[in-house]
Amino acid sequence: MASVTLKGNAVTLSGTELKVGDTAPDFVLQNNGLEDVTLAASAGKTRIIATIPSLDTSVCHAETKRFNDEAAKLPNVAILVVSTDLPFGQKRWCGAEGVDKVTSLSDHRTVAFGKSYGVLITGGPLDRCLTRAIFVVGADNKIKHVEYCSEIADHPNYDTVLAAAK
Repeated sequence: MASVTLKGNAVTLSGTELKVGDTAPDFVLQNNGLEDVTLAASAGKTRIIATIPSLDTSVCHAETKRFNDEAAKLPNVAILVVSTDLPFGQKRWCGAEGVDKVTSLSDHRTVAFGKSYGVLITGGPLDRCLTRAIFVVGADNKIKHVEYCSEIADHPNYDTVLAAAK
């Protein structure tokens, strides 16, 4: 499993750590319109899947805004931001922040996505939240880039993610 900390304290992740070359696991997540969304919904596109603990934290806020800004420069790329925030909160946050180019998705119902992508935090103050990670998935559903951020409070390497998506 990926080694992850929160402000220097070890965090336990459950599930399977994914690697470059793996087939991206399918999922059923809920969008902020309360509709089910699967990996197949963005078939034929490259996907950037960013997992975050909560839109209501400063780093997650900044990361999601950054990906929303970058989205216009990435033709045929879908950007999915996944957390366990409730869809209602995601909708409120996206509306208040003018975030309209990324798709916010919630794993609140089953946390099955968190387990299959190896990002589900178990125990501690962020129990049942997702750790900060990035997966770039090609149109063939193969993982092209993976970054499990070693410190949850740190930003991902945006340049590497964006290069992998192009």
